[in-house]
Amino acid sequence: MREQYSDRFLKDILARAQRVAVVGLSSKQTRPSFFVGRYLKLRGYALTPVNPAYVGQSFLGLPYVASLADVPQDCDFLDIFRRSEDVMPIVEEALERLPGLQTIWMQIGVVHEEAAAYARARGVDVVMDRCPKIEHQRLFGELRKGGFNTGVISSKL
Repeated sequence: MREQYSDRFLKDILARAQRVAVVGLSSKQTRPSFFVGRYLKLRGYALTPVNPAYVGQSFLGLPYVASLADVPQDCDFLDIFRRSEDVMPIVEEALERLPGLQTIWMQIGVVHEEAAAYARARGVDVVMDRCPKIEHQRLFGELRKGGFNTGVISSKL
């Protein structure tokens, strides 16, 4: 069963985040990670693309780094685009190397209960099986531009 998160919890996480590392970010414009990375960058988040396959290249002008060891320590939000079975070592390394980490976010289809419990025990918020782009659009009223009823009432168009 998909874990339930309150809208307030998700909105607070997205509102406080400033520096986002995206593990598994692809430069292929047809990949979901590309859309999410581009969206987060356009919304003003400081983005660090993490993907060893693209080292020496850039994502929308931002240089790729090979691993979490190369991510600035003030990163406060980690978005994981990897298979569920790959998550635990990523979470362990993130908690070791990123002292300012406040949120670990696992993309749609990515769930790892043990890694989530490990992070939560260290005071880090965890979201699993969700997309920050979708949740940001929904919670900050942007989906209505596409004709979706978000349940958010606003006078903004």
